[in-house]
Amino acid sequence: MSLVDFRDEIRYGIPAADLILGNRSYVLGYSYYFRQAKWALEIVNPLNENIERLDNFRSDYRIPEIFRADLVDYSGSGYDRGHLIASANQIEKERDNSDTFLLSNMSPQSPNFNRGIWKKLEGEVRKLANKPNNLATYVICGPVFYFDKPVEKIGTKDKNGISIPIPNAYFKSILSEDVRGKLKMWSFILPNEESDEELKKFSVSTSLVEKIAGIKLWEKLVGSKIEREKDKIRKMW
Repeated sequence: MSLVDFRDEIRYGIPAADLILGNRSYVLGYSYYFRQAKWALEIVNPLNENIERLDNFRSDYRIPEIFRADLVDYSGSGYDRGHLIASANQIEKERDNSDTFLLSNMSPQSPNFNRGIWKKLEGEVRKLANKPNNLATYVICGPVFYFDKPVEKIGTKDKNGISIPIPNAYFKSILSEDVRGKLKMWSFILPNEESDEELKKFSVSTSLVEKIAGIKLWEKLVGSKIEREKDKIRKMW
């Protein structure tokens, strides 16, 4: 049993990954094959804005060098170092905000996607977390690759030819628990591109995310009621 097993974030389950990293305010599953996180999991708490964004992007030296993304890999690529765990979600302590700038928490995102609809969804999740009757909001997100579509890459050739594939899309799954213990799920898959569409267009069932992303979500929740919840496409909060 590892220290990660005692994290509040994994109360309802944790997907598999090559390397699981526990940070101060979130847990992350890293993929050696994709040279980026397979998923990142957090509890989005009501916000107490005490600090400003630190912007201290840096490599995560817990990851073996041959699988690790470095700053040079993103330099001049035309893609953003896109946060999985949003910096704006972790602003109570400087060290929590700093953890979100580890490159293990980054994925190559189209600039207009990262600064547009992805940022919009992050903001909507924070609104959900701040609702008065909301006890806890668990959020997991990560990249999606469609193997029947071209996958571009970024990166340098000075690490034995290692490069970082650019995801075709991203998923985000939200599990909300209210003060009465009722659970609700929302899930989204958003293409890694600019979009002016409303977020509801990208709502999908949680079971579809599992199939497309190849991970099991909230697996500690069992029973027919949970399976029905996973198959729902809920209206946004």
